[in-house]
Amino acid sequence: DQQNQLLPKRIEALACHSVVAVSAGGAHSLALTAGGRVWSWGWAYFGQLGHGDNEEQLLPRKVEALAGQRIIAVSAGES
Repeated sequence: DQQNQLLPKRIEALACHSVVAVSAGGAHSLALTAGGRVWSWGWAYFGQLGHGDNEEQLLPRKVEALAGQRIIAVSAGES
C-alpha cells in the first residue's frame, strides 16, 4: 500500500509475528518481535533500513545483519 494513512493500520506482513515495539522515522519504520528480530521498511536512500543497500522497501523485511543477536529495543530517526 503506497497511500498515506491518517489512522493506524494493521500490517499484514507482520501479522504472524508477535510485534512488541514499533518506531517510526521520517520516512521509514522499524518493528521488533518478541524473539528479538528487527524488521524495517520505507525509504532507504541513506541505508537506514539495515539491509546493506538503499532499496526502498514497501513491505517489512527482516534485518538479516542482526541475525543471531537478541535485540531489545528499536528507534528510528529522521534519516
